[in-house]
Amino acid sequence: MLKSKRSITSSSILTLFLAMLMQFSVSANEYKTVLIHGFQPDQLINAANIDVVNDGQQYWQSYWDNVADARIDWPSNERIEGKIAQDWVWPKLKSFSQSNFCQPGCVFVTHSTGDLVARYIIDNQANWLENAGLKPLNIVATYDIAGAGGGSELADVAVSALTGAASWSSLVDAALKWWLGSEITQAVGVLHDLKVNNARKLAPLPSSRIPRLRFIADDDDFFNATALFLPGHDDGVVASHSSCGANKADGFGSCSRTVATNGQLKSQNDAVSGFMPFHYPIMMSDNYTHNNIREASHQGKVTAVTTQFNVANRTIHVATHEKTSGYWFWKKHYRYVNDSNKLSASELIYNILL
Repeated sequence: MLKSKRSITSSSILTLFLAMLMQFSVSANEYKTVLIHGFQPDQLINAANIDVVNDGQQYWQSYWDNVADARIDWPSNERIEGKIAQDWVWPKLKSFSQSNFCQPGCVFVTHSTGDLVARYIIDNQANWLENAGLKPLNIVATYDIAGAGGGSELADVAVSALTGAASWSSLVDAALKWWLGSEITQAVGVLHDLKVNNARKLAPLPSSRIPRLRFIADDDDFFNATALFLPGHDDGVVASHSSCGANKADGFGSCSRTVATNGQLKSQNDAVSGFMPFHYPIMMSDNYTHNNIREASHQGKVTAVTTQFNVANRTIHVATHEKTSGYWFWKKHYRYVNDSNKLSASELIYNILL
Protein backbone atom coordinates (compact mmCIF):
# COMPACT_ATOMS: atom_id res chain seq x y z
CA MET A 1 0.00 0.00 0.00
CA LEU A 2 2.84 2.35 0.86
CA LYS A 3 4.39 1.77 -2.57
CA SER A 4 1.03 2.45 -4.22
CA LYS A 5 0.63 5.70 -2.29
CA ARG A 6 4.11 6.77 -3.34
CA SER A 7 3.24 5.96 -6.94
CA ILE A 8 0.05 7.98 -6.74
CA THR A 9 1.86 10.86 -5.06
CA SER A 10 4.61 10.87 -7.69
CA SER A 11 2.04 10.72 -10.45
CA SER A 12 0.12 13.59 -8.92
CA ILE A 13 3.25 15.69 -8.59
CA LEU A 14 4.18 14.97 -12.20
CA THR A 15 0.67 15.89 -13.37
CA LEU A 16 0.77 19.11 -11.37
CA PHE A 17 4.21 19.97 -12.75
CA LEU A 18 3.09 19.39 -16.34
CA ALA A 19 -0.02 21.48 -15.78
CA MET A 20 2.10 24.31 -14.37
CA LEU A 21 4.51 24.03 -17.29
CA MET A 22 1.66 24.17 -19.80
CA GLN A 23 0.18 27.18 -18.01
CA PHE A 24 3.57 28.93 -18.12
CA SER A 25 3.87 28.24 -21.84
CA VAL A 26 0.44 29.73 -22.48
CA SER A 27 1.26 32.79 -20.37
CA ALA A 28 4.65 33.26 -22.03
CA ASN A 29 3.01 33.41 -25.46
CA GLU A 30 -0.29 34.94 -24.48
CA TYR A 31 -1.10 37.10 -27.48
CA LYS A 32 -2.07 35.87 -30.94
CA THR A 33 -0.10 37.08 -33.95
CA VAL A 34 -2.03 38.09 -37.07
CA LEU A 35 -0.24 38.91 -40.34
CA ILE A 36 -1.47 41.53 -42.83
CA HIS A 37 0.57 41.56 -46.03
CA GLY A 38 1.31 44.43 -48.38
CA PHE A 39 0.72 45.42 -51.98
CA GLN A 40 1.32 42.62 -54.52
CA PRO A 41 1.84 44.05 -58.04
CA ASP A 42 1.50 40.62 -59.66
CA GLN A 43 -2.18 40.65 -58.72
CA LEU A 44 -2.70 43.66 -60.98
CA ILE A 45 -1.04 41.90 -63.88
CA ASN A 46 -3.10 38.72 -63.69
CA ALA A 47 -6.24 39.80 -61.85
CA ALA A 48 -8.39 37.07 -63.41
CA ASN A 49 -6.35 34.29 -61.83
CA ILE A 50 -5.62 35.63 -58.34
CA ASP A 51 -5.37 33.08 -55.55
CA VAL A 52 -5.64 35.45 -52.60
CA VAL A 53 -5.06 32.90 -49.85
CA ASN A 54 -2.13 31.18 -51.54
CA ASP A 55 -0.59 34.53 -52.47
CA GLY A 56 -0.90 35.62 -48.86
CA GLN A 57 0.84 32.49 -47.63
CA GLN A 58 3.62 32.87 -50.21
CA TYR A 59 4.11 36.50 -49.22
CA TRP A 60 5.13 35.55 -45.68
CA GLN A 61 6.65 32.13 -46.29
CA SER A 62 10.29 33.13 -45.78
CA TYR A 63 9.81 33.69 -42.05
CA TRP A 64 6.61 35.05 -40.55
CA ASP A 65 4.11 32.46 -41.73
CA ASN A 66 5.97 29.89 -39.66
CA VAL A 67 5.64 31.81 -36.38
CA ALA A 68 2.22 33.51 -36.70
CA ASP A 69 -1.22 32.29 -35.64
CA ALA A 70 -3.35 33.72 -38.46
CA ARG A 71 -3.37 35.95 -41.54
CA ILE A 72 -5.70 38.49 -43.08
CA ASP A 73 -5.23 38.14 -46.84
CA TRP A 74 -6.57 40.61 -49.39
CA PRO A 75 -6.39 41.24 -53.17
CA SER A 76 -4.34 44.18 -54.46
CA ASN A 77 -6.61 44.77 -57.47
CA GLU A 78 -9.40 46.02 -55.19
CA ARG A 79 -9.89 49.10 -52.97
CA ILE A 80 -9.52 49.03 -49.19
CA GLU A 81 -12.89 50.67 -48.48
CA GLY A 82 -14.55 48.46 -51.10
CA LYS A 83 -14.18 44.75 -51.68
CA ILE A 84 -11.02 44.39 -49.57
CA ALA A 85 -12.98 45.36 -46.46
CA GLN A 86 -16.26 43.73 -47.46
CA ASP A 87 -15.13 40.43 -48.95
CA TRP A 88 -11.85 39.74 -47.15
CA VAL A 89 -11.33 41.77 -43.97
CA TRP A 90 -14.86 41.59 -42.56
CA PRO A 91 -15.27 37.79 -42.79
CA LYS A 92 -11.94 37.34 -41.00
CA LEU A 93 -12.81 39.79 -38.23
CA LYS A 94 -16.21 38.14 -37.81
CA SER A 95 -14.54 34.73 -37.51
CA PHE A 96 -12.04 36.04 -34.95
CA SER A 97 -14.85 37.47 -32.83
CA GLN A 98 -17.07 34.40 -33.00
CA SER A 99 -14.21 32.10 -31.98
CA ASN A 100 -12.87 34.49 -29.28
CA PHE A 101 -9.56 34.28 -31.11
CA CYS A 102 -8.41 37.67 -29.84
CA GLN A 103 -9.76 37.30 -26.31
CA PRO A 104 -6.25 37.10 -24.83
CA GLY A 105 -5.17 39.89 -27.20
CA CYS A 106 -4.04 40.07 -30.82
CA VAL A 107 -0.91 41.68 -32.21
CA PHE A 108 -1.08 42.58 -35.90
CA VAL A 109 2.21 42.27 -37.78
CA THR A 110 1.93 44.26 -41.00
CA HIS A 111 4.17 44.93 -43.96
CA SER A 112 3.94 47.83 -46.41
CA THR A 113 0.28 48.52 -47.33
CA GLY A 114 -0.76 46.15 -44.56
CA ASP A 115 -0.06 49.13 -42.31
CA LEU A 116 -2.84 51.08 -44.06
CA VAL A 117 -5.22 48.12 -44.00
CA ALA A 118 -4.59 47.71 -40.26
CA ARG A 119 -5.36 51.38 -39.63
CA TYR A 120 -8.68 50.99 -41.44
CA ILE A 121 -9.45 47.91 -39.33
CA ILE A 122 -8.54 49.67 -36.08
CA ASP A 123 -10.85 52.57 -36.94
CA ASN A 124 -13.84 50.41 -37.87
CA GLN A 125 -13.74 46.93 -36.34
CA ALA A 126 -15.50 47.75 -33.06
CA ASN A 127 -18.39 49.46 -34.86
CA TRP A 128 -18.71 46.70 -37.47
CA LEU A 129 -18.73 43.89 -34.93
CA GLU A 130 -21.03 45.61 -32.44
CA ASN A 131 -23.54 46.32 -35.23
CA ALA A 132 -23.48 42.59 -36.00
CA GLY A 133 -24.11 41.73 -32.34
CA LEU A 134 -20.53 40.57 -31.85
CA LYS A 135 -17.77 41.50 -29.43
CA PRO A 136 -15.01 43.80 -30.74
CA LEU A 137 -11.51 42.38 -31.05
CA ASN A 138 -8.91 42.99 -28.39
CA ILE A 139 -6.12 44.37 -30.59
CA VAL A 140 -3.16 45.05 -28.32
CA ALA A 141 -0.68 46.60 -30.77
CA THR A 142 0.59 46.50 -34.32
CA TYR A 143 4.15 45.85 -35.45
CA ASP A 144 4.42 47.75 -38.73
CA ILE A 145 7.35 46.73 -40.93
CA ALA A 146 8.23 49.21 -43.71
CA GLY A 147 4.79 50.73 -43.24
CA ALA A 148 3.05 52.44 -46.14
CA GLY A 149 0.36 54.03 -44.01
CA GLY A 150 1.56 57.46 -45.10
CA GLY A 151 1.33 56.48 -48.76
CA SER A 152 4.01 56.28 -51.41
CA GLU A 153 4.92 58.94 -53.94
CA LEU A 154 5.53 56.06 -56.34
CA ALA A 155 1.78 55.43 -56.33
CA ASP A 156 1.18 59.07 -57.27
CA VAL A 157 3.63 58.71 -60.15
CA ALA A 158 2.14 55.40 -61.27
CA VAL A 159 -1.48 56.55 -61.21
CA SER A 160 -0.64 59.79 -63.02
CA ALA A 161 1.40 58.01 -65.69
CA LEU A 162 -0.98 55.09 -66.20
CA THR A 163 -4.04 57.30 -66.43
CA GLY A 164 -2.35 59.75 -68.78
CA ALA A 165 -2.52 62.61 -66.29
CA ALA A 166 1.26 63.08 -66.54
CA SER A 167 3.76 62.53 -69.32
CA TRP A 168 5.66 59.26 -69.46
CA SER A 169 9.44 59.60 -69.31
CA SER A 170 12.41 57.26 -69.20
CA LEU A 171 12.79 57.96 -65.47
CA VAL A 172 9.15 57.11 -64.80
CA ASP A 173 9.46 54.02 -66.95
CA ALA A 174 12.51 52.79 -65.05
CA ALA A 175 10.91 53.40 -61.65
CA LEU A 176 7.65 51.66 -62.53
CA LYS A 177 9.39 48.70 -64.11
CA TRP A 178 11.42 48.14 -60.97
CA TRP A 179 8.48 48.58 -58.62
CA LEU A 180 5.47 47.24 -60.51
CA GLY A 181 6.75 45.27 -63.46
CA SER A 182 6.51 46.28 -67.10
CA GLU A 183 3.22 44.47 -67.75
CA ILE A 184 0.96 46.82 -65.77
CA THR A 185 -0.89 49.11 -68.15
CA GLN A 186 -3.63 50.64 -65.98
CA ALA A 187 -3.95 52.07 -62.51
CA VAL A 188 -6.37 49.94 -60.53
CA GLY A 189 -7.14 48.75 -57.04
CA VAL A 190 -5.03 49.64 -54.05
CA LEU A 191 -2.67 51.75 -56.17
CA HIS A 192 -5.19 54.56 -55.70
CA ASP A 193 -5.27 54.05 -51.93
CA LEU A 194 -1.47 54.29 -51.83
CA LYS A 195 -1.38 57.79 -53.28
CA VAL A 196 0.00 59.96 -50.48
CA ASN A 197 -3.04 62.21 -50.03
CA ASN A 198 -5.46 59.29 -50.28
CA ALA A 199 -3.52 57.16 -47.80
CA ARG A 200 -3.29 59.96 -45.26
CA LYS A 201 -7.03 60.63 -45.48
CA LEU A 202 -7.98 56.99 -44.89
CA ALA A 203 -8.94 56.54 -41.21
CA PRO A 204 -6.32 59.11 -40.15
CA LEU A 205 -7.41 59.42 -36.50
CA PRO A 206 -8.74 56.11 -35.14
CA SER A 207 -10.47 56.55 -31.80
CA SER A 208 -8.83 53.39 -30.49
CA ARG A 209 -5.55 54.08 -28.68
CA ILE A 210 -3.66 51.12 -30.13
CA PRO A 211 0.13 51.61 -30.31
CA ARG A 212 1.64 51.31 -33.80
CA LEU A 213 5.25 50.15 -33.40
CA ARG A 214 7.40 50.97 -36.45
CA PHE A 215 10.32 49.10 -38.01
CA ILE A 216 12.13 51.02 -40.73
CA ALA A 217 14.37 50.06 -43.67
CA ASP A 218 16.62 52.56 -45.44
CA ASP A 219 18.15 50.72 -48.40
CA ASP A 220 16.69 49.72 -51.76
CA ASP A 221 16.83 46.97 -54.37
CA PHE A 222 16.28 49.26 -57.35
CA PHE A 223 19.66 50.98 -57.82
CA ASN A 224 18.09 54.30 -56.74
CA ALA A 225 15.72 54.27 -59.74
CA THR A 226 12.76 54.90 -57.43
CA ALA A 227 14.58 57.21 -55.00
CA LEU A 228 14.20 60.11 -57.44
CA PHE A 229 10.47 60.19 -56.65
CA LEU A 230 10.67 59.60 -52.89
CA PRO A 231 11.51 62.53 -50.57
CA GLY A 232 14.23 62.17 -47.96
CA HIS A 233 15.46 58.70 -47.11
CA ASP A 234 13.53 55.71 -48.40
CA ASP A 235 13.52 51.92 -48.62
CA GLY A 236 12.94 51.80 -52.36
CA VAL A 237 9.14 51.91 -52.09
CA VAL A 238 8.13 54.20 -49.23
CA ALA A 239 9.83 57.30 -47.85
CA SER A 240 10.73 57.68 -44.18
CA HIS A 241 7.72 59.92 -43.57
CA SER A 242 5.55 56.86 -44.13
CA SER A 243 7.63 54.11 -42.55
CA CYS A 244 8.38 56.24 -39.46
CA GLY A 245 4.74 57.24 -39.10
CA ALA A 246 5.31 61.01 -39.50
CA ASN A 247 2.27 63.27 -39.25
CA LYS A 248 3.14 64.92 -42.56
CA ALA A 249 4.76 63.98 -45.84
CA ASP A 250 8.21 65.52 -46.08
CA GLY A 251 11.84 64.65 -46.77
CA PHE A 252 13.05 63.09 -43.52
CA GLY A 253 16.38 61.34 -42.97
CA SER A 254 15.71 59.53 -39.70
CA CYS A 255 12.88 58.68 -37.30
CA SER A 256 15.02 59.90 -34.40
CA ARG A 257 16.65 63.22 -33.58
CA THR A 258 19.57 61.49 -31.89
CA VAL A 259 20.39 58.43 -34.01
CA ALA A 260 20.80 57.91 -37.77
CA THR A 261 19.37 54.93 -39.61
CA ASN A 262 22.89 53.45 -39.74
CA GLY A 263 23.11 53.59 -35.95
CA GLN A 264 25.38 56.62 -35.59
CA LEU A 265 24.65 58.55 -32.40
CA LYS A 266 24.55 62.07 -33.73
CA SER A 267 22.09 64.94 -33.88
CA GLN A 268 19.75 64.48 -36.86
CA ASN A 269 18.63 67.84 -38.21
CA ASP A 270 16.35 66.22 -40.79
CA ALA A 271 14.59 63.83 -38.39
CA VAL A 272 10.82 63.44 -38.15
CA SER A 273 9.51 66.24 -35.95
CA GLY A 274 6.04 64.87 -35.23
CA PHE A 275 4.23 61.55 -35.50
CA MET A 276 0.74 60.34 -36.22
CA PRO A 277 -1.15 59.48 -32.99
CA PHE A 278 0.27 56.45 -31.20
CA HIS A 279 2.98 55.78 -33.82
CA TYR A 280 6.33 54.86 -32.25
CA PRO A 281 9.49 53.99 -34.22
CA ILE A 282 11.42 51.15 -32.58
CA MET A 283 14.16 49.90 -34.95
CA MET A 284 15.86 51.24 -38.10
CA SER A 285 18.48 49.94 -40.52
CA ASP A 286 20.19 51.18 -43.66
CA ASN A 287 21.06 47.57 -44.54
CA TYR A 288 17.51 46.39 -45.26
CA THR A 289 15.15 47.23 -48.12
CA HIS A 290 11.38 47.49 -48.30
CA ASN A 291 11.03 43.86 -49.33
CA ASN A 292 13.82 41.97 -47.58
CA ILE A 293 13.15 43.43 -44.14
CA ARG A 294 10.26 40.97 -43.82
CA GLU A 295 12.35 38.00 -44.94
CA ALA A 296 14.41 35.48 -42.97
CA SER A 297 17.77 36.50 -44.41
CA HIS A 298 20.29 38.58 -42.50
CA GLN A 299 21.39 41.74 -44.32
CA GLY A 300 23.31 43.75 -41.73
CA LYS A 301 23.17 45.60 -38.44
CA VAL A 302 20.08 47.26 -36.99
CA THR A 303 19.83 50.21 -34.62
CA ALA A 304 17.20 51.06 -32.01
CA VAL A 305 15.33 54.34 -31.74
CA THR A 306 14.37 53.42 -28.21
CA THR A 307 15.65 50.69 -25.89
CA GLN A 308 12.57 50.46 -23.70
CA PHE A 309 8.88 50.96 -24.36
CA ASN A 310 5.74 50.31 -22.34
CA VAL A 311 2.75 48.81 -24.14
CA ALA A 312 -0.21 46.70 -23.02
CA ASN A 313 0.96 46.82 -19.39
CA ARG A 314 4.26 45.32 -20.42
CA THR A 315 7.71 46.71 -21.02
CA ILE A 316 9.43 45.99 -24.30
CA HIS A 317 13.21 45.86 -23.94
CA VAL A 318 15.47 46.23 -26.96
CA ALA A 319 18.93 45.10 -25.88
CA THR A 320 21.64 47.24 -27.48
CA HIS A 321 25.33 47.96 -27.29
CA GLU A 322 27.44 50.91 -28.39
CA LYS A 323 30.54 50.89 -30.53
CA THR A 324 33.13 53.55 -31.31
CA SER A 325 35.17 53.81 -34.48
CA GLY A 326 37.91 56.22 -35.61
CA TYR A 327 40.05 58.61 -33.60
CA TRP A 328 40.06 62.28 -32.60
CA PHE A 329 37.95 64.37 -34.97
CA TRP A 330 36.97 61.25 -36.91
CA LYS A 331 35.64 59.37 -33.89
CA LYS A 332 32.07 58.16 -34.33
CA HIS A 333 29.72 56.45 -31.89
CA TYR A 334 27.12 53.87 -32.92
CA ARG A 335 24.25 52.01 -31.28
CA TYR A 336 23.36 48.52 -32.50
CA VAL A 337 20.72 46.02 -31.46
CA ASN A 338 22.36 42.99 -29.86
CA ASP A 339 22.84 40.05 -32.25
CA SER A 340 21.90 42.16 -35.29
CA ASN A 341 25.26 41.14 -36.73
CA LYS A 342 23.87 37.62 -37.16
CA LEU A 343 20.09 37.65 -36.76
CA SER A 344 17.73 38.95 -39.45
CA ALA A 345 15.54 41.99 -38.86
CA SER A 346 12.51 39.67 -38.75
CA GLU A 347 14.12 37.59 -36.01
CA LEU A 348 14.97 40.71 -34.01
CA ILE A 349 11.39 41.94 -34.32
CA TYR A 350 10.01 38.54 -33.35
CA ASN A 351 12.27 38.45 -30.28
CA ILE A 352 10.52 41.52 -28.86
CA LEU A 353 7.04 40.52 -30.01
CA LEU A 354 4.49 40.92 -27.24
